[in-house]
Amino acid sequence: MKPTLLLALLCAMVAPITQADTVALFDGKTLAGWEGDKKLWWVEDGAITGGSRTEVLPENEFLASQRSFADFELRLKIRLSGEGFVNSGIQIRSQRLPGGPEMIGYQVDAGDGWWGLLYDESRRKDVIARSSDMKAVAAAVRGNDWNEYRIRAEGPRIRTWINGVPALDYTERDASIALAGRIGIQVHGGGKTIVQVKDVTIEAL
Repeated sequence: MKPTLLLALLCAMVAPITQADTVALFDGKTLAGWEGDKKLWWVEDGAITGGSRTEVLPENEFLASQRSFADFELRLKIRLSGEGFVNSGIQIRSQRLPGGPEMIGYQVDAGDGWWGLLYDESRRKDVIARSSDMKAVAAAVRGNDWNEYRIRAEGPRIRTWINGVPALDYTERDASIALAGRIGIQVHGGGKTIVQVKDVTIEAL
């Protein structure tokens, strides 16, 4: 049998890869692949860390991925601590607003009273979706500890889970809203807040 024919037969026997690889967006050591104010964002104990333990942040701050994503499944672990208004969120399909640290786009919220909500940051400036069972979401959240977020965006549909518990299921009806953009991590102004994020992976759908 000719080598070229043998190679063709062997290739035909190999099943095609139909699922995209899951890749890490954080290497656990540096902020490579991310951009933001390095005075407010750093790596500590293997986690992306942002905010301040000693000063009240005057405004929202964001660390943003340098890459943009459309349809994906994002997984990460997030932990919040601090004094005053302690709040954070994960931006998806978002962009930087010119001239400042703010981002515009969907925010999967995090913080007491905010877990399980979808906020439209700097655009509609309002909660646009919430869990149909906020009690179940609240029961799933581990206070002052790591919580795992799973965020799945497919076309106009966005779904989230917190520690495996379904949190929200939202379908965008405004055709003018972009279905692609950057990932971001927020530390909310108004408190002495520390947000930490680790084990950040994304799978393109």
